[in-house]
Amino acid sequence: MPSPLEVVTVPASEAFSNPNVPLVSALKVPANATLVYISGCIGVDLQGKVVEGGVEAQCLQVLKNLSAVANASGSDKDHIIKCNIYLKDMNDFGRINKVYGEFFAPYKPTRTCVEVARLPLDVLVEIEGVAMVKP
Repeated sequence: MPSPLEVVTVPASEAFSNPNVPLVSALKVPANATLVYISGCIGVDLQGKVVEGGVEAQCLQVLKNLSAVANASGSDKDHIIKCNIYLKDMNDFGRINKVYGEFFAPYKPTRTCVEVARLPLDVLVEIEGVAMVKP
């Protein structure tokens, strides 16, 4: 039985994607449900290299990657309604909060933020999201 969910493919020029990793960038629910669930994004560039510059630089790249996936899903950053933020160190919360606040200004999605033991590629932050598909 085919899935009612649509797998979203992000152009390689917009966000890093590794076909050897068993995940999808996002799943779009059926047309009558207008939501897209975006997999966790990390702070890697188009070549899959972790960006330098600490937690702020990684967070900004994460948000750019999240936005690219939202765009490829028929949404955009202004339609992201929920984010789950995973931090390597909760002491970075203030720095993350500043970047998050500036990126989503003036509208800010609801969010949850938790500290975790370890993230892929030993990055400092990962963010996943839920967005509304634009009408």
